[in-house]
Amino acid sequence: MSILVNLALGLIFGVGLVVSGMSDPAKVLNFLDLAGSFDPSLAFVMGGAVLVTFIGYRLAWRRHTPLLAPRFRVPSRTDIDARLILGPALFGIGWGLGGFCPGPALTSLGLGAAGTLVFVPAMLAGMWAARRLASD
Repeated sequence: MSILVNLALGLIFGVGLVVSGMSDPAKVLNFLDLAGSFDPSLAFVMGGAVLVTFIGYRLAWRRHTPLLAPRFRVPSRTDIDARLILGPALFGIGWGLGGFCPGPALTSLGLGAAGTLVFVPAMLAGMWAARRLASD
């Protein structure tokens, strides 16, 4: 059952990315281009996502257990280390250079976007390398 719920949620997320235009890297890059062809629409998409997440968390935390799991799994670490700084920095650099982050990249791959044929394999290689380095 859990895999079907995850599949449905992933499909809804992908449709949302396509409808909002966030699967188009030019839209993301225009949002980051403050001095040129700035497009603020990504800020509205992010704002909507923050609002939905805020409401969702408020509703979820009212429950004693999640709907599809025996307990909530909340991270317990509170320290700031190099991995916490470098990971988001690399993510942001990749996002700014390519215009993709993992969700929209996979959605665009399904749409046959040409840039994803280079970006997605590079992203997967980076994820593999990060896991290898973390396990050593």
